[in-house]
Amino acid sequence: MTYSSSSLEHLSKRGCEFLGTKYAILGGAMTWVSNHHLVAAISNAGGFGVLASGAMSPDILSQEITKTKTITTKPFGVNLITMHPMLEQMIDVCGQHKIRHVVLAGGLPNSASFTRLKEHGCLVIGFAPALVIAKKLIKMGADALVIEGSEAGGHIGPVSTSVLAQEILPQIHEVPVFIAGGIGRGEALISYLKMGASGCQLGTRFVCAEESPAHENFKQAFIKAQARDAIISLQLDQRFPVIPVRALANKATKEFLSIQANVIKEYDSGAIDLKEAQLKIEHYWAGALRRAVIDGDIENGSLMAGQSVGMVDKIQATEDIINELIEQANIFLGENQPKVA
Repeated sequence: MTYSSSSLEHLSKRGCEFLGTKYAILGGAMTWVSNHHLVAAISNAGGFGVLASGAMSPDILSQEITKTKTITTKPFGVNLITMHPMLEQMIDVCGQHKIRHVVLAGGLPNSASFTRLKEHGCLVIGFAPALVIAKKLIKMGADALVIEGSEAGGHIGPVSTSVLAQEILPQIHEVPVFIAGGIGRGEALISYLKMGASGCQLGTRFVCAEESPAHENFKQAFIKAQARDAIISLQLDQRFPVIPVRALANKATKEFLSIQANVIKEYDSGAIDLKEAQLKIEHYWAGALRRAVIDGDIENGSLMAGQSVGMVDKIQATEDIINELIEQANIFLGENQPKVA
């Protein structure tokens, strides 16, 4: 079958072939949210689900992979955090389960991680927040890249998606490049594909999927939120570099400032050293996220969300979300007419 040069199939061909999917749509790996239920649902709907392993041990990751395989025969991947204390074991779990695609996030990975993944036969996807890092990842052996802008939820970089796309897409042709951050509709998918991207990654859009394990309170907070409600955490002291986190404003976002202030006082008094102070600040988010996603405490928990949260207005089946994105994309291309209500 042949496609016109402007068709969705043609524009996303490279991404679909790389992922082995019908659509070049990756599910963003969201800690406590992207478990086997949501990942399988995304893959079954034609996208590419990605397990978020940041809060998992190697044993739990192995169990999640097994559970995912029981409810989908479609391709899916695993997101590994480079700072995970048991990263080597996590890589080996992926190898044992013959996971084809592994996403390395949370910092620039080392060459040993690449070597270990390649020995297991994995394709490695790296996050590139700048052109220089994109080039470095390719030299290290990355098989694909995700460039994620500051509109995304969770831990983010300082540059917007649109600027990163303009900076990186014209320069990188060796590997597929997927765009992430603030994407909530099919028109945006098409725009980035036409700029040279191989596909897009969406996270926030899937939080309110029926198959998402997030607490009902968490989902309702997303549905009620506007784009401007998803704000970036502030850094109080340059001695303690805090990776910015985008989340819905609530009591917890204010508390984070107090926690930073208290830790700084402890450090200045000599009660704790610099490394311990830094860890105290960073560990805040892990517990706060679980309180919100799993326990439903939307005041004292972290409501990590991208600015596309303003486009989330109801709970939907994952398949309906993806079909909606594809319909919007095709209408934008002039290939479908909008449905008359």
